[in-house]
Amino acid sequence: MRQISTFSALIMGGLVVAACGGGGDTMEEGSAAASDMDVAAGSALECYLARGTMAEAQERPSPLHSTDLSVGGNDGLLCYGAPSARGREIMGGLLVYGQPERIGANEATTIHLAGPANIGGVEVGAGSYSLYAIPGPDEWTFFVNSNSERWGIPIDETVRSDDIGTFTVPVEVIDDYVETLQYRFEPSDNTMGDVILEWENTRVKFHMHPGAGT
Repeated sequence: MRQISTFSALIMGGLVVAACGGGGDTMEEGSAAASDMDVAAGSALECYLARGTMAEAQERPSPLHSTDLSVGGNDGLLCYGAPSARGREIMGGLLVYGQPERIGANEATTIHLAGPANIGGVEVGAGSYSLYAIPGPDEWTFFVNSNSERWGIPIDETVRSDDIGTFTVPVEVIDDYVETLQYRFEPSDNTMGDVILEWENTRVKFHMHPGAGT
């Protein structure tokens, strides 16, 4: 996982306002270091910023992170604000079960694709999409949304009217504690792979493979 960079490989009601801070950075009080995740503006596929510069986005309490993806030989990028737990209960606490969540911080979590792809069973063309989810103790329901240039909350009826597909995945409990929300991409071959989300002791993942016609 890296901060925003030129791709080498691709990829709501309201989110918890208390969790993600309605108008500002989300789910945090302190500053999380971006460390080795340097931002390089000007890439072919870029993370959307509603406000500020890429450099300023790294100074947020929940800094902007991204991870590269590769689907059907086409580049892609997944972008998200990365909040840290900082002693708080995340699953069922900060992330309220049964309520739409932006599964990140600040701007909506987004996927930018250079070619068509299948996201968890949802067919999409080349372009940019936002993701949100309704988490639960045993499974999460993800939503693929056509509006990628927006703040992450509220996830109201206006936002949800742009939903283009949904899918449900099981929850896996992991032994290692993950302090800061992270996404990573694990390719299964040179055309597809899994997007994996980990936070606290929870892991969920969804599959991406080439879209129809590729």
